[in-house]
Amino acid sequence: SGMWAHSMTVQDYQDLIDRGWRRSGKYVYKPIMNQTCCPQYTIRCQALRFQTSKSHKKVLKKMLKFISKGDVSKVVSEEEPMDSHIEDVVPSDFAYKSESQVSQTELTPLNEDHAEGVENDDKDKVETKEEVNVKKVESGSLQIPVDKDAAGPGEPSHSSKAVHAPPKPGKGADLSKPPCRKAKDIRKERKLQKLLQNQMGTLEGSPLQAGQQALLSQNSKTPTNQPKSIEDFIFVSLPDDAPHKLEVRLVPVSFEDPQFKSSFNQSATLFAKYQMAIHKDTPSECGENEFTRFLCDSPLEAENPPNGPECGYGSFHQQYWLDGKIIAVGVIDILPYCVSSVYLYYDPDYSFLSLGVYSALREIAFTRKLHEKAPDLCFYYMGFYIHSCPKMRYKGQYRPSDLLCPETYVWTPIEQCLPLLELSKYSRFNQDTKAVDEGRVKELGRVRVLHKRTIMPYSVYKKRRKGPSDEASVQQYASLVGQTCSERMLLFRS
Repeated sequence: SGMWAHSMTVQDYQDLIDRGWRRSGKYVYKPIMNQTCCPQYTIRCQALRFQTSKSHKKVLKKMLKFISKGDVSKVVSEEEPMDSHIEDVVPSDFAYKSESQVSQTELTPLNEDHAEGVENDDKDKVETKEEVNVKKVESGSLQIPVDKDAAGPGEPSHSSKAVHAPPKPGKGADLSKPPCRKAKDIRKERKLQKLLQNQMGTLEGSPLQAGQQALLSQNSKTPTNQPKSIEDFIFVSLPDDAPHKLEVRLVPVSFEDPQFKSSFNQSATLFAKYQMAIHKDTPSECGENEFTRFLCDSPLEAENPPNGPECGYGSFHQQYWLDGKIIAVGVIDILPYCVSSVYLYYDPDYSFLSLGVYSALREIAFTRKLHEKAPDLCFYYMGFYIHSCPKMRYKGQYRPSDLLCPETYVWTPIEQCLPLLELSKYSRFNQDTKAVDEGRVKELGRVRVLHKRTIMPYSVYKKRRKGPSDEASVQQYASLVGQTCSERMLLFRS
């Protein structure tokens, strides 16, 4: 089902997409889910709780490397060379360490009473100690533990060379060797140990209570690494001599806006290039008129309330400028509760930068930024999720995300929806069998109608209408848009 929307408030459209609607230009449509061959479920990402996946981080790092280094060959490679310099020690940079990795200076000292209690509890236990010498292999930096008792008669307990046999086939890793560790982690641990030793050294000779020593030791311990946020990957300071410059501009979709007007031709040309290369359109199918009708015409009325985001609400083009030219444009709607992604087109020459994924991540970060000024705006809508089409499942990779129940219009975590979709391409996600559509039409007579330039409720229009009844079509319209929207929007009747 669909309808032409000549004008619409952002709240109207917000309520419509929360009932499964979506727009293309000024045409607003809603799939009939239980009849279509490929059910399309509205999907939204919880932007405030979003966590970048490993593949997302690769895309963000790839863009950062391209901008800062400009070497395409390095960008394409997935190798992550280790840093060759020693970094400054930052407490949050250290990972959790097991007991065998904790140095004596990091251990919290026990008070005397506690220590005596431990000794009494363990007095009957037999302690065994193994003395291990660590030898360095001449051919590398690998360290191998050598047991003193393993030396043969007459042989010295310390050998200048540590000879190790390769692991036997099928036996897996050699457990007699220490596990491999990253050089970066080893450097950080050594730096931490030096800092702790210096701290303890400066306190020697001064009387400290056991409790104070314990507090010092606890404060010296570093917390576990916190996962990097999406902003940590995007908003990074670049060197002044970076070979490329990327700028993201938010432009209102309006020919009265000077930025939109001045960049229109370049943006339209890029759209045609993208459509012909990616979707195999003919030049006549992606000209300026088609571009305008598809991605520039919008029924949304721009609003700029005092409690809203600084840019206001409405339709926008988010332009990605690389070295002075547009390489991608994300078409978005900024609504009271979300940023809704409409379309993306980009320069195929820069497809190696994974601009589809990169722009989605930028739009999620943009949603989080808008939330700072508009607290209700905290979701990123990605359009439709089509589980029956494997190529369209990628939207489910942005977690956490929810799918809209096609019958009760409540949001359900995607993890609960996927098992149901594996069984049937159409599914009601709300498992409460008694739940109904709370926004359903209860009073058809209250639907607002525009008839002969006069606004009236449907109950009045019904009496004035001449000819056959159109109650069935009005009933269908009201059931699809819901009671609230049907009382705010105007249904045109000739």
